[in-house]
Amino acid sequence: MPCSVTASEPSAQAGHATLQRRRRALQLGFFALFLAAPALDLLRFDLHEAQLWFLGQRWTLGITAFQRGEIGATEVALSILLRGILPAVAFVAAFLAVARRWGRVYCGWLCPHFSLVEGLNDLLHRASGKLSLWDRAPVPRGGRVPQRRWWPLFALACAVFGFLWAITLLSYLLPPREIWGGLVGGTLTPNQSRFLAIGSVVFTLEFAFARHLFCRFGCAVGLFQSLAWMSNPRALVMAFDRSRAAECRGCTTADAPGGDACEVACPMRLRPRQVKRLMFSCVQCGQCVAQCEQSHAARSGTPNLQWTIGVDALRETLRQRRNDSGAR
Repeated sequence: MPCSVTASEPSAQAGHATLQRRRRALQLGFFALFLAAPALDLLRFDLHEAQLWFLGQRWTLGITAFQRGEIGATEVALSILLRGILPAVAFVAAFLAVARRWGRVYCGWLCPHFSLVEGLNDLLHRASGKLSLWDRAPVPRGGRVPQRRWWPLFALACAVFGFLWAITLLSYLLPPREIWGGLVGGTLTPNQSRFLAIGSVVFTLEFAFARHLFCRFGCAVGLFQSLAWMSNPRALVMAFDRSRAAECRGCTTADAPGGDACEVACPMRLRPRQVKRLMFSCVQCGQCVAQCEQSHAARSGTPNLQWTIGVDALRETLRQRRNDSGAR
């Protein structure tokens, strides 16, 4: 029996709407931080000085002082250990610990690149009805009718953000004043100009043609999060009640009038009802859960898709493994 949206579960829908607003706010805040960090010396590495800046301070390992004879070998070794190796190991360990329990939450909730992926998806859908240039057929979403006037805006957005990405990454390696001043005054060095030109073209093409592929397979940060998540059977996982799978036939929402609401909502072009190993690049954005809850509100009030963690996630993982074994 097909499912449809009604107002029978306003509190649950309001809860998911609030969750998505918070996610958008975090994305926008981190996006702004990503752009402003080099100019504020919050995080950058100055190639001219071979100097790391962190939170407005020079982060030194004492090597220069050792070369000047101001400190001994023991002191510089201790400084490298305490100010270099241990902080790096602690940061990586904490990052992977979060990923092992909650998956790619950095990607879905903070990553500036993924924020662009979602925005460009929306622009492309307005222009062509597709969420990727590689989609075989249009994806019905929100009752939109594709309009060609959005194509120039999509192309312009890819180009503008491609250039912005290139100049921002360069400002993480060289003083931002030098880069922006050289750009405005036309005094960039040949190497700086080549970096910006090549970087802009590469990023523009990636945003236009391969943004989903990069997130899935090309991003080392996302890949290691996924590997850590897959290693933990108790990690946050999307559980699908297959005993009620028939309810998903013809399941629609206002955003997905053509059915398959959870798949239409997924910005990574995944199929959320699949098993965990096929959801390797899930970014835990929660949009599929929101759509599933809306679509099932009228019939049962209980969505077929739910986030589970801990013991419940372990049961889901074991059940999926049994189903895989039985299928073989």
